Amino acid sequence: MQYVKGVTFAPFAGRGCLGSKEAFESLDLLIERTGANLIMLVPNGIQETPQSEKIDYRTQATMSDEELTNMVEYIHEKGIRVAVKPTANCKNGTWRAHISFFDVDVPCEPKWGNWFSSYTDFQCHYAYLAQKTGCEMFLAGCEMVMSEHREAEWRKLIWDIRGVYTGTVSYNTDKYQEGRVNWWDCVDVISSSGYYPINDWNSQLDRIEKVVRRYQKPFFFAEAGCMSTTTSAQTPNDWRVRGTVNLEEQAAWYRTMFETAGKRDFVQGFCLWDWGPKLKSAHAALKDGGYSIYGKPAEAVVREFYQGRP
Repeated sequence: MQYVKGVTFAPFAGRGCLGSKEAFESLDLLIERTGANLIMLVPNGIQETPQSEKIDYRTQATMSDEELTNMVEYIHEKGIRVAVKPTANCKNGTWRAHISFFDVDVPCEPKWGNWFSSYTDFQCHYAYLAQKTGCEMFLAGCEMVMSEHREAEWRKLIWDIRGVYTGTVSYNTDKYQEGRVNWWDCVDVISSSGYYPINDWNSQLDRIEKVVRRYQKPFFFAEAGCMSTTTSAQTPNDWRVRGTVNLEEQAAWYRTMFETAGKRDFVQGFCLWDWGPKLKSAHAALKDGGYSIYGKPAEAVVREFYQGRP
């Protein structure tokens, strides 16, 4: 697998966002300033609650097919690869990892079978678009922790995706969950979210490496990032952290991740979270405590690492 020097662009972009002039300008700067060789696009599927059976990907909260297609074509014109990762989210704000149902069907209660039917429709719709536009990778969702034990359904889903998409197939499990997925053999690439504490990278990489060696599959971090807020380097997965803006802490976290994971031959890259479709002014960017690296010291760390990798 070609080394992934990726960035997630405009995740969960709503209707009209990807088609804007600002989005194309932002993408141009992403490519110019980071040295990325892959852009991850993340269509949004909405369900009302974690126990809703239906996923709707045709709301105003989701990019149109035309917008997605046009953006993929534009990225390819730039000579950059594209990955598509359709991701389910709950309208009530509950994190998608908590989507779950009774393991035994109960009359009048929501059921796994109905949810997987809707999820398969959601995934295969975008797998078809990924095939049509020549996307180099497709990820069958992200951080669906409470569903991952449903091995038979996930294997069937991957099979169905392969029926419409012939490229590289992966799935993005959550941090710490790499060893809990029992169906890695049916995807081409193992991937996970790399939001690990700044002082814990080596131990986590030791653990992940055992999983990767067992399945003999390529591996990359399909998400990785840290906010530029004090204490975020200790809990980089927690977007709820509030505090003083700390640009150097974010840069130090990225530097540590690249230095430690970059030495492990089984880690075949990163897809960083994230780069927005509409950028702030240079002054405002330095006052932003979020995950964005634009205009911050972390951007220079990313550029140095990406441009230095073959």
